[in-house]
Amino acid sequence: MANVAANVAADEVAPASADEVTGAPVKAADKLDRSHKGEAAPTLAFQAPDGKPVTLATFAGKPVLVNLWATWCGPCVAELPTLDALARSGKVRVIAVAQDLDAAKVAPFLKGRGVALDAYRDPKLGLSLAYQANLPTTILFDARGREVWRMTGGYEWDTPAAAALIAEAEKTG
Repeated sequence: MANVAANVAADEVAPASADEVTGAPVKAADKLDRSHKGEAAPTLAFQAPDGKPVTLATFAGKPVLVNLWATWCGPCVAELPTLDALARSGKVRVIAVAQDLDAAKVAPFLKGRGVALDAYRDPKLGLSLAYQANLPTTILFDARGREVWRMTGGYEWDTPAAAALIAEAEKTG
């Protein structure tokens, strides 16, 4: 870990295991919030990987899992590989939206960790402010763009429990 930490910028965190980050097993019931079920996705624009503005409405028609994260957030970095695995599985569209103020560092950060997620960015922190989010925050939307649930904190997105949570979007959409 010391060698990895030496190659990390001052405002980034070194990769860590979930146990190092949370100190305890991840329990979805402790972090899962269904109180916003059925609410429409915010219309705020953020940046697509090409730098053009995009909104969550762009992704309507298929369930989408939106993850608000940052390069300096330990639990965010720890869950990136499992979000990447979920995205590769094709079960749901995964949109990882970095909340870093320095947008130029996001794509190299993901690439340097072997994560193939697209580098969406929210340098004005509009989504974090709209959701009053602590990072990481992950929100599942159904195919109609309606919220199913949101989860605060890191999670292992490549587990059977995560698959069951994501399947809820199919039941509501």
